[in-house]
Amino acid sequence: MSQTNLISRRSFCLCCAAASASAATGGWLSPREAYAEARGVVSLVRDSAAVSPIVAHQLRGSISVLEGSGGNIAVLTGPDGNLLVDAGIGVSRTHVTEALDKLSADPVTHLINTHWHFDHADGNAWLGALGAKITAHENTRKYLSQVQRVEDYDYNFLPLPIDGLPSDVFANEHAIKVNRASVGMKYYGSAHTDSDISVTFAEADIVHVGDTYWNGLYPFIDYSTGGSIDGMIAASDANLAATTDKTIIIPGHGKPASNRAELQEFRDMLVAVRENVAKLKKQGRSRDETVAAKPTATFDAKWGNSVIDPGFFTRLVYQGV
Repeated sequence: MSQTNLISRRSFCLCCAAASASAATGGWLSPREAYAEARGVVSLVRDSAAVSPIVAHQLRGSISVLEGSGGNIAVLTGPDGNLLVDAGIGVSRTHVTEALDKLSADPVTHLINTHWHFDHADGNAWLGALGAKITAHENTRKYLSQVQRVEDYDYNFLPLPIDGLPSDVFANEHAIKVNRASVGMKYYGSAHTDSDISVTFAEADIVHVGDTYWNGLYPFIDYSTGGSIDGMIAASDANLAATTDKTIIIPGHGKPASNRAELQEFRDMLVAVRENVAKLKKQGRSRDETVAAKPTATFDAKWGNSVIDPGFFTRLVYQGV
């Protein structure tokens, strides 16, 4: 198995859940078909997360990233306690705790959610119960506070317990000082969802951009909670404008330490696929006819190796153009 596939599976374990279904159909299942074939992918993802190892990558200074529990988790250590960006999946608690203990003996005192999705915020419950102060965009709190359906998952997510809800919410921008680090948060608007934020560690020149960037993978776009392909492109433009060639960029999924050149490649892929799909839709092609035309073909070898396979991604883009 290639290193790319290992990274894809560890970083986004939906790959594992849908692998057999995708292989059986040539990798062109619709979202609903993929999840039906996977027989309840959210449950399978949780089962996978319960046993998956957590790999720590040291970035700069006191900042690391943990890979293996849903989305990539950034960790800032220091005398004020550990700050996490994203919480992963709750059943990973034992493995996440072990990985954190190797970085620092201090408790987690601060948690920031980049958005509301379960693979980034499900761990809020146990971290909040232990006393972590949770910060997020106001829409993240809204979605985590109620039963929330994601149509392309064919799944209804239950609200988190009160301890797992963000208590510190904001609308546009927010900043805190923790462990002598300036931590800035900024809202994207509609992007992967309408709850996405970036988290910037100014002194270290590191930014966690959440699921507005999937490194080496086609991204999921959650139209159920305000996402859009145009918003994803706009978020990529904002991320490029806010970074330099020296900035370490942490994506929501995929290889956890990225850079501006890789982000530019992701952005260019989004634009090209959008243009291809829009042209076919303007010609009057149906969704299935557009999928059959394979408008992602140029990019599939690099980006199409997860459950967000070429057909799935094409359908997501078609919905938004």
